[in-house]
Amino acid sequence: MGFQIESQISSCGGKLLKLQHESETTGTSMNVNIYLPQQYYKEDGAKIPALYYLSGLSCTPQNASEKAFWQPQADKFGFAVVFPDTSPRGADVPDDPENGWDFGLSAGFYVDATQSPYDKNYKMFSYVHDELPNKLDQFFKSTGSESGSTLDFLDNVAITGHSMGGFGAISGYLKQYASPRKYKSCSAFAPIANPSLVPWGKKAFGNYLGLESAQWEKYDPANLVKNISNKGNDVILIHQGTNDPFYKEQLKPHLLIEAAKGTSWEGKINLNLVDGFDHSYYFISSFVPQHAEFHAKNLGLI
Repeated sequence: MGFQIESQISSCGGKLLKLQHESETTGTSMNVNIYLPQQYYKEDGAKIPALYYLSGLSCTPQNASEKAFWQPQADKFGFAVVFPDTSPRGADVPDDPENGWDFGLSAGFYVDATQSPYDKNYKMFSYVHDELPNKLDQFFKSTGSESGSTLDFLDNVAITGHSMGGFGAISGYLKQYASPRKYKSCSAFAPIANPSLVPWGKKAFGNYLGLESAQWEKYDPANLVKNISNKGNDVILIHQGTNDPFYKEQLKPHLLIEAAKGTSWEGKINLNLVDGFDHSYYFISSFVPQHAEFHAKNLGLI
């Protein structure tokens, strides 16, 4: 089954599409928002690359669509933005037995769960990096564009994210690094940089992946940088606010810098500590222009 277009909203020079589809990977209905920039609607046959934005704990596709202000930057450079959901949802999808907001619904952590009862639905790594891009590619090829423009959801793509989504972006980027369809670039806003060592990560990894550290290391960026070779001059861009209440206990971006020392990623992780900024969308939207330009360069748009 393809996508159902729930609504099309004019935004800046393009349109935000709110889509829904049935996922074989999660076994649930999934929502995803996509911003199609103004270039998509011009009759010049443009090829539009895609940026995947992974949201953080408690978010839906709506949050970043409304608050991050990616649309003006997408129009400026000519890329689409894909906003996946943060977890499977539904009455039969298991949630946090402790009724917390940092695990379960809205907190899928972009891993493929192996532990019952979460292993049935919580397959967010496979969903984000495999099923969703392939289904988007098929859907938009089948619908076509009156302008002659095409959307590239598979090959000329980049990835970014915030908090839990920042972890998901860096983890997915590194795990896909050697694949034929690797992301052209990766950035993150206040990512959970070493989840194996912080409360949010320990809770999520323990419940989704079990208690064996080897299973955690498969997703932890601080481990992946030690085992995946940088093939050139690829750089990961990170911004982190110094007034972020989660900075020192949950996020710890300096641990990723430490882990990269002595590896091919040393000096290739650009951590920008920005004074006075917190963890909110005020922080994210302030630095979206820098991240958009970074990705646009890597996507060949500049």
